[in-house]
Amino acid sequence: MPISRRRKPKDDKVSQTSTNFEPINLDGPRWIAPAMVTFFIIGLIYIVTFYIAGSSVPGMNSLNALWNIAIGFGFLIIGFILSTKWR
Repeated sequence: MPISRRRKPKDDKVSQTSTNFEPINLDGPRWIAPAMVTFFIIGLIYIVTFYIAGSSVPGMNSLNALWNIAIGFGFLIIGFILSTKWR
């Protein structure tokens, strides 16, 4: 059986013609993660408080049920928007 020829190793060295590359900063601001978690927690607490004791909380009993849910989900949506900015 014939023996196949060996391949020559390729030169994987890439010649850099320009060394003026600026590094890309992929880090987000440091306040994004705490703000994101805070909005998630506030939204969750608001919705749970509305369902458990919504009629006895002074600010919640004057609002319609849909408005209370919308406020809670608004906090959650802000948290999700901030999560897209976090790296």
